[in-house]
Amino acid sequence: MIITRHNDIFDDITPLTAGQAPDFTLLDQNKTEVTLSKLPDPIIISVFPDINTRVCSLQTRRFNAEAAQNKAISFLSISNNTHEEQANWCAAEGVDMTVLSDNDNVFGKAYGLVMTQANLLARSVYVVKNGQIVYSEILTEMTDEPNYEEALKVATDN
Repeated sequence: MIITRHNDIFDDITPLTAGQAPDFTLLDQNKTEVTLSKLPDPIIISVFPDINTRVCSLQTRRFNAEAAQNKAISFLSISNNTHEEQANWCAAEGVDMTVLSDNDNVFGKAYGLVMTQANLLARSVYVVKNGQIVYSEILTEMTDEPNYEEALKVATDN
């Protein structure tokens, strides 16, 4: 899958889009371990390249607002940013959702989302239920926002 930035080719990835959700354990902005398989269903995983950019900030703030209104959904946000960058951004923006650092690309490699040329994760959203990926959106244009409504709809459908 070709990923573009401002319509220029940026990288080529082979993302996981369905099937068994690979389990992972990452540290959040407070350096607390979070393991996918230990979270209650449904789970929305919001993935973005860099929390310090405009679209990534919009995406994270939007899912933070949704997390405050949808307590029955487990929300995770994942980027390659350091714990410190994430903690500083969350404090400045008043975001209190779980933001995970994938500095070693453990998650990114398992899900096929590492854009190797810049060592960034491709913008994407997953919904996981019963250990299965039931929804995935991999954005081919890095500067586009995901379809928040569709991810929420899938997460709340029985």
